Amino acid sequence: MKLAFVYAGQGSQHVGMGRDFYQEYPEFANIFDHAPVDFDLKQLCFEGPEEQLSQTRYTQPCMVAFALGVTGLLYKEGIRPEIAAGLSLGEYSALCAAGVFSRGTAISTVALRGKAMEEAAKGLDCGMTAVLGLDREKLQSACDRAAELGTVQICNYNCPGQLVIGGEKAAVDRAGELAKELGAKRCMPLKVSGPFHTRLMKPAGDALASYFKRIAFQPMSLPVYFNCKGGPAGPDDSIAALLEKQVQSPVYWEDTIRRMAEEGVDTVVEIGPGKTLCGFFKKTAPEIKTYHIDTVADFRAVVSALKGESA
Repeated sequence: MKLAFVYAGQGSQHVGMGRDFYQEYPEFANIFDHAPVDFDLKQLCFEGPEEQLSQTRYTQPCMVAFALGVTGLLYKEGIRPEIAAGLSLGEYSALCAAGVFSRGTAISTVALRGKAMEEAAKGLDCGMTAVLGLDREKLQSACDRAAELGTVQICNYNCPGQLVIGGEKAAVDRAGELAKELGAKRCMPLKVSGPFHTRLMKPAGDALASYFKRIAFQPMSLPVYFNCKGGPAGPDDSIAALLEKQVQSPVYWEDTIRRMAEEGVDTVVEIGPGKTLCGFFKKTAPEIKTYHIDTVADFRAVVSALKGESA
């Protein structure tokens, strides 16, 4: 078995996430009780309100705290991946799993990242739209033609037939119309607070670059596949530079999945609320077995299954 851990991104959060883990596992509770944030993370995760939990500056540290708590429990069971990756925000959890950050540093870093992304989006009339059933080249053509109305880019390459565009709303809307003319099956506007993973997030990238000068990056204990590369870092890449680029560049998740398949990954565990990433794997590399962990029941089932496989 060649195992990868993958970490969910923003948008899969829900009120109540982590409550059962908190009640069952003291080591998980410790992360929530001592998270280095300026709000009550435990109360927000368990009780909401959902509107606040869905705000970028709150979502990001909540999601990472959950992911790191579950990762710690898997490690305690002797279950460790050979490769890790995360969708957007999830990349920070993957790096923590690889020993790059301490838990506290990972949580405080994404708290800053969330605030910086909200600040970068202030005053922008922006949008993001999921485009289904159109290939990359045709959607890029639609974006190029719509760019006369403002910034619009492909910002997520999720899986075959599922791409996301983002940018200034007028340009995004026009690109969606052109995509339909080019054969897209559906164009679905997304409820987001900013044009994430586009050049409009450069101020957030600049804020991260400044912050990264003040923190230590430890060597990776296992390969992490980076969003902006669709695979591992190169010999001349720095983690800080890749994370600065990530927030303002497309997420090549389909490429990440294909690279994992090429490298022999046959089993994936998605850590975080929901099963979105499992869905992307099934559409891109259906031969890879997928598991997800959202609840204690999921966790126990996955531990049992993986230990049975490796026995």
